[in-house]
Amino acid sequence: YIEDDNFQAISSEIQTVTGHDGTPTRALYAIENYSNGATQCPYEILDITEGRKDLYIRYWIKMDSTSHNKPNAWRTFFEWKTKDYANGSGFRLISFIYTDESGAPYWHWQGDANPQEPEWEIDNKTIPVPVNGEWFLTEFYWHWSEGKDGRALWKINGQVVGDHYGPTTRNSKPIDFIMMTQLYGDSNPKHQWIDDIEIWDSIPQ
Repeated sequence: YIEDDNFQAISSEIQTVTGHDGTPTRALYAIENYSNGATQCPYEILDITEGRKDLYIRYWIKMDSTSHNKPNAWRTFFEWKTKDYANGSGFRLISFIYTDESGAPYWHWQGDANPQEPEWEIDNKTIPVPVNGEWFLTEFYWHWSEGKDGRALWKINGQVVGDHYGPTTRNSKPIDFIMMTQLYGDSNPKHQWIDDIEIWDSIPQ
């Protein structure tokens, strides 16, 4: 927990809920009631001692139906970094759900060396953001490279949100800091449930 205001701003727990296949499941639930500065609740894998150059993650997620209709709001979705991102020599891949001036949600994805200067950005307003509290499948794949063979692929329910080819890191840094899911932003209150996480070292065949 970050800036949780004694667990009042944000909290999480394991809940028994109806899963994506209609049967009961134990899911990771998190809620952010309000922001107390940089309030957030990332689900992290840290200290990956050997690092990785290829990684694929998929899971099912369900979000609330009310936090996506506020104009010009945002919430994060996932975030992957190299450890040296904080001192300015690393790289980050981060995704968001933004809303436009009318409150309509859309996907945003970027790679950057710092939050204010994206090296590349992808907006996708074609694939709908599930806003009715239904489960949906999300998939991410990265090949970490400073060359043309770098790749960052993101899918929602099998549809491609963005498929970036080109540099996906800096200073030869491998993947070593993963926020598999993230709850952070100003579209409060917001809720999410995570289930059936899979982690692979390549895209499953």
